[in-house]
Amino acid sequence: MIKPKNVTIVFCFFALIQSLGAQSGFSHELGLVAGYVEMRSDFGERENFSNNFKNSGFGIGLVHYMNFTLKADCNCYTADKYFNDHFKLRSEISYNRTHLEHHGEWVDPSLTSPDADKLRAHTGLAKNYNIGTQLEYYPLSIRDFQAYAFRFTPFISLGIQYTYHSPEVETTYNNPDPNAIGDVTDPSNFYSGWAPGSVDASPGSSWAVVSNVGVRYKLSRVSDLMLDFRWQFFMDDKVDGLDHNLPSNKNNDSLVWLSLGYIYYLN
Repeated sequence: MIKPKNVTIVFCFFALIQSLGAQSGFSHELGLVAGYVEMRSDFGERENFSNNFKNSGFGIGLVHYMNFTLKADCNCYTADKYFNDHFKLRSEISYNRTHLEHHGEWVDPSLTSPDADKLRAHTGLAKNYNIGTQLEYYPLSIRDFQAYAFRFTPFISLGIQYTYHSPEVETTYNNPDPNAIGDVTDPSNFYSGWAPGSVDASPGSSWAVVSNVGVRYKLSRVSDLMLDFRWQFFMDDKVDGLDHNLPSNKNNDSLVWLSLGYIYYLN
């Protein structure tokens, strides 16, 4: 469940950022990003290429940038300081979802054990709503990029996000007990090596560390095209609805996101 205290902290932080931006007169950018998402979770065999590639989905987000290079109140450049010319503050609201199945050697078609059948029958859906902020660093001059000195400019970023996760779980295992078929709360429908309660699709929330690397392409004086690759590491292992107790479960859930975005300069 979302904790009111955490939500209050996040929104107060955003309000502070926007207030500081408005008072200082810095310019703003608004954009839309969308793309391909892969979930790294407890589903399937860890580091298995097929497992990582097939447990995929999509993400979409609305992004806002505070641009310290331009002042909106005078449509002029700010003082020539390194921070102003190489950093932007990015705020974001996004949503992503990933279909999850077990892939790898433990579900190979040659395996006919009940546990293999249980793994093959177990599927999930990770749904994440995110809000957060990042500080983006541009090694090349932002001012020169805006003046068409070059059309491409790379960037990296680091930040935090608050995620509300609402996973779904399903099993089609043909349980010998007809009353247990399809019951996601019955441990007998899932892998016998997992402790009871390992499968839990209860909604919840988590903080996450977010890191991006990407590039912008100058389309016009007031618009850019952006290609962005993200790694998001959750401070929770229940984002996917599965938290089993095997030795392979040594990392929290995470995801990677390759997105394409359009950025418009508001002023």
